[in-house]
Amino acid sequence: MVHVIVAALSLTAFLAGLRALRYGLQSMSAGRLQQALQAVVKTPTRGVITGFIATAFIQSSAAVTAMTVGLVAAGSMTFSDAIGVVLGSNVGSTVIPQLLNFDLWNLAVVVFVLGLAGLASRRRRLLNPSVTLLGFATIFISLQSLTGALAPLSHSPWFAQALNTAGSNPIEAVLAGTLASALVQSSTATTVITMALAKDGLIPLHGGIALVLGANIGTCLTAILAALGQSREAQQVALAHVLLNVGGAFLFLPLLAPFADLNRWLSENPAQQIANAHTLYNMACTLLVWPFTTSFGNFVRRLLPDKLNT
Repeated sequence: MVHVIVAALSLTAFLAGLRALRYGLQSMSAGRLQQALQAVVKTPTRGVITGFIATAFIQSSAAVTAMTVGLVAAGSMTFSDAIGVVLGSNVGSTVIPQLLNFDLWNLAVVVFVLGLAGLASRRRRLLNPSVTLLGFATIFISLQSLTGALAPLSHSPWFAQALNTAGSNPIEAVLAGTLASALVQSSTATTVITMALAKDGLIPLHGGIALVLGANIGTCLTAILAALGQSREAQQVALAHVLLNVGGAFLFLPLLAPFADLNRWLSENPAQQIANAHTLYNMACTLLVWPFTTSFGNFVRRLLPDKLNT
């Protein structure tokens, strides 16, 4: 029971840290991110690069996609330009999982102290940078605590059974990842938790990869909600996001075994294997669609026409 409580508290702290990091970074950008998206995105390639940088900066592909939906709804960005941003945002979401595989303990402690000092100074201009620093440190520290708390749970029959089900049935694992990501509105959080499970040997690699595939689908909920009641082009952006992530999952599911073998070959560290799978999957999906952005956009328009047929 103690380990369950510690795991729950660690997970709560991790999600709080992730939200603090995003809040601080978004507050520091103070609308400039939207202006940058609007000004820079003029071609699919520039859209992909911009989407990657924006998501790597605020670590929320859901937020960047929702922002893009808003810009399209306002007429500040075209649907065609928005597709590139969506493609790039999926790749940008892979940055934090990769960073967390490095030994950042010393840095995390220093960053945490600096964040507390900034808040204690009560200087308004230091508020957002301090929240960002505390968020980053909390993410790393809580992840280490979560990893330690999950290890003893492997001896719990119900926990082992749940993980065994996820590991033996990829479809159920994808659905579980989708639900988890939709609930916490973060594919990053779901991926990092999966990394912790893999690190402790609590879930097989192919099951972890399936969870990651589902995590990407779950983040589509934000774009869907943002597009409700908006212009048809804004709804087309949300549909494009859904098709990209659902289509990518269906494409990779039959290739799960060889894809898992590739990631085992790239690294012996289970957590790194999950992070690499997350990165490679999103990069592959983006590169597959990027040369055919115009054709993909036309396909989405056929599914969801600009004007309803009467």
